[in-house]
Amino acid sequence: MKTATDTLFSSDESRWQAVVDRDEHADGAFFFAVRTTGVFCRPSCASRAPRRENVEFFPTTDAAEQAGYRACKRCQPTSLPRELAIVERACKVLDADPQQRMTLAQLSEAVHVSPFHLQRLFSRIVGISPRQYQAAQRAGVLRDALQRGRNVTRATHDAGFGSPSRMYEAVPAELGMTPSAYKRQGAGLTVRYTTAATPLGAVLVAATDKGVCKIAFGDDAHTLIDQLAADFAQADRMEDAAKMEPFVAQIRAYLQGTRERFDLPLDIGATAFQRRVWDALRSIPYGQTRSYTEIAESLGSPRAVRAVANACASNPVALAIPCHRVIGKDGAIAGYRWGIPRKESLLDTERTRSKTGKVA
Repeated sequence: MKTATDTLFSSDESRWQAVVDRDEHADGAFFFAVRTTGVFCRPSCASRAPRRENVEFFPTTDAAEQAGYRACKRCQPTSLPRELAIVERACKVLDADPQQRMTLAQLSEAVHVSPFHLQRLFSRIVGISPRQYQAAQRAGVLRDALQRGRNVTRATHDAGFGSPSRMYEAVPAELGMTPSAYKRQGAGLTVRYTTAATPLGAVLVAATDKGVCKIAFGDDAHTLIDQLAADFAQADRMEDAAKMEPFVAQIRAYLQGTRERFDLPLDIGATAFQRRVWDALRSIPYGQTRSYTEIAESLGSPRAVRAVANACASNPVALAIPCHRVIGKDGAIAGYRWGIPRKESLLDTERTRSKTGKVA
């Protein structure tokens, strides 16, 4: 949905007028660069106005930098004081009443910016859209209500879902299971598991009837089993080595360097942003790595580096979602849920096998 604000800055003429007027309302809608200085600025920059023939416009700071321009030290277009303030206001509006379903138009009117600009700004800074933010909020309210002992119908109402059917369609991905199963801490679920020795230590593989829900490494099998019991406190946990053997076989083949892809059905819950990150991780080719920054940029959220790192750290299925292929921007190997030595070993195996071409 476009508004008058969007249309106002849709042409180079209107953008130039905003630069001449140093219009703060145009900040974030576009950026202008000056060919003679090699600098790009916000529309409201207080520096002396350039000549029109020396100016070109860009939709984002990234686009300006890719064109070879550097950020103005006066208006600091790559910093986000005003943009952050807008997003913080939007979050406060959404946080005030998680039950309320606000459209993008209603939210933009509340924070006094156009829907187009708010959508782009919110997604860039937060890492998810306003709609996804509201969905996560409602799931959080539902989770709290269930933990307080409310019945599912009452909890559904508390979370602002219009009907139980709508709730059951939207929420399982956020909770990792249906609301009723979550309320019972997994009661009613059957979780089969096994542990096995590997070159990286003990591994635990667990699965529901729908698919693998946990792959974890550790130094001690008993500790891994205790953690599974905490994660699925009321589920019917059943050690079943025979049922899990095909999954374990794939893990062993991968660790031996004879397999590079997993063919595992997964049954894992994730927020909207986690799903995007995990999908990006699964697209990293065997033997290659990406930085947290590169993953954030590939999602269109270059400043969501910390959120990407958090999503990697929350990955419940080692190897199946290859979070070990994400490294620091400087190439440093850090931040692995199952230990840095294991991460280094996995990367060494992949690099060696991909170079020799011996991976199946």
